[in-house]
Amino acid sequence: MKPVLALIGRPNVGKSTLFNRLTRSRDALVADFPGLTRDRKYGMGELNGRGYHLIDTGGLSGEEAGIDEYMAKQTRAAIGEADALIFIVDGKQGLTAADEMIAADLRQTGKPVFLLVNKTDRVDPDQAAAEFYGLGFTQVFMIAAAHGRGVTSTFEAILDYLKVDYTDEEELADDDSIRIAFVGRPNVGKSTLINRILGEERVIAFDQPGTTRDSIFIPFERDGQKYTLIDTAGVRRRSRVDETIEKFSVIKTLDAIQQAHVVVMLVDAHDVIADQDAHLLGLVLEAGKALVLAVNKWDGLESDERDWIKQQLEVKLPFIEFAETFFISALHGSNVGLLYAAVKRAYQSAMLKVPTSRLTRILEMAVQQHQPPLTKGQRIKLRYAHQGGSNPFRVIIHGNRTDYVPDSYTRYLVNYFRQTLKMTGTQVRIEFRTGENPYEGKRNTLTPRQEHKRKRLMDFVRKAKKRDKK
Repeated sequence: MKPVLALIGRPNVGKSTLFNRLTRSRDALVADFPGLTRDRKYGMGELNGRGYHLIDTGGLSGEEAGIDEYMAKQTRAAIGEADALIFIVDGKQGLTAADEMIAADLRQTGKPVFLLVNKTDRVDPDQAAAEFYGLGFTQVFMIAAAHGRGVTSTFEAILDYLKVDYTDEEELADDDSIRIAFVGRPNVGKSTLINRILGEERVIAFDQPGTTRDSIFIPFERDGQKYTLIDTAGVRRRSRVDETIEKFSVIKTLDAIQQAHVVVMLVDAHDVIADQDAHLLGLVLEAGKALVLAVNKWDGLESDERDWIKQQLEVKLPFIEFAETFFISALHGSNVGLLYAAVKRAYQSAMLKVPTSRLTRILEMAVQQHQPPLTKGQRIKLRYAHQGGSNPFRVIIHGNRTDYVPDSYTRYLVNYFRQTLKMTGTQVRIEFRTGENPYEGKRNTLTPRQEHKRKRLMDFVRKAKKRDKK
């Protein structure tokens, strides 16, 4: 299982900046004032093929009153979830009493603590870190999170120190089955749906939120196709996640999403698209996994209720238009059989292999139908495309001035590739690469004959200018 790392420290020491850099996202809000992050936020990081979970926290200030009390509670919850603690301090501001208090609390946890002295980009790193050695931690690193200095080497050292065993994930990668993760809020019907698919009471299904505590992997075969069904614990509002065992369930759900090929997202027809649903969908999209949306508990609803729910889905979920939507009843089995074909279509689209020649032809057709816009009076030139990865399907486009491609044109290309390749249930991500001029900054070396000719030409130009002056 991937290790869980929690970012701990005073407010405004750079935790969210580091979180965004490690997760390659902008999920955590960043601003130059303390207390912006109040809740804990989860993300995934990867370094040289080694993945890990990351938790951003609001910070500990020592003034645990009002909102600070809630922030401290969330931070301590993250400490309980984590396998290792990343203690971040401000190298510019220096050691404070709050840092010493936090250090004392972290030492009592018994967990590995790594001290990161941040904001060392404009100061002497060794001098900035000197006073922090007095906190008693042996693992001390100097970084500049805003500029990325020292971040990669630091986390390489952290992962090496933790000695994480990734053999289970390697075994899953070698498996030839389609791995399907069923995710959703507690009591939405995930376990009931899996039991319906299996035709037996394989997992506990009970009308009480939080029955499933761990991710359960179930091998299954249908029509010659092997599947691995992953039942996950429901993810509820963080304010209601009080039990330690349930906090770990959130991490395991995130792991299940990462290990799956296709995610079946279940929502409750009686409470369609809550904030937790949108949050879970965001995690699925961030992971790039193929997606099938299932609206459960469809039975017993009136026709006007069904029309209203369909309208809400169109309004609230326009960002998953690529995913197929099914209206099912896990309890009675209505439309459950349709999920098999949808999962296979999503899996085949996500794992599609397309040769470079075909992707380039599709790119040429897209450009022919709709040219890229002019930027500063010059046309953006898109030359060729090749596949950069699967699940999600990634297209790498090479050309000139690709840094100026607007988001609207990128969306056009995404839709064009998806429609042309007849893909469904999977994201299409496009990355642009600009070719470098090999002669930029270089000066041609002239032969002696060329130098003589150049001298004669310059002499002629000078004489012509003198004649013009007369």
